[in-house]
Amino acid sequence: MNKETFKQNAKNSIDEIFDAINRIQQRANKAEGEAKILLNEKLVELKAKKKELEARYEELEDASEEKWEEVKNAFSSASDSFKEGFKKITSLIK
Repeated sequence: MNKETFKQNAKNSIDEIFDAINRIQQRANKAEGEAKILLNEKLVELKAKKKELEARYEELEDASEEKWEEVKNAFSSASDSFKEGFKKITSLIK
């Protein structure tokens, strides 16, 4: 995959993540008791991972050719971490 395609896919992923977090936030707002507390705790974790992913994306945008592979791998790792956290929270709301 070339650099521009990867960057576009990364941007699309971040947009999807924002939408997913908003949907989960809406569900957490409707939840009650223990479920609400747990969802809000997990949302805090997801939002922290989202910030890390955004920072990695900014690095991706500014990466030189020499640093491209390193920055690409860091973004992919942050993305995988977010996806794992997202799986955990979605399993709680099913």
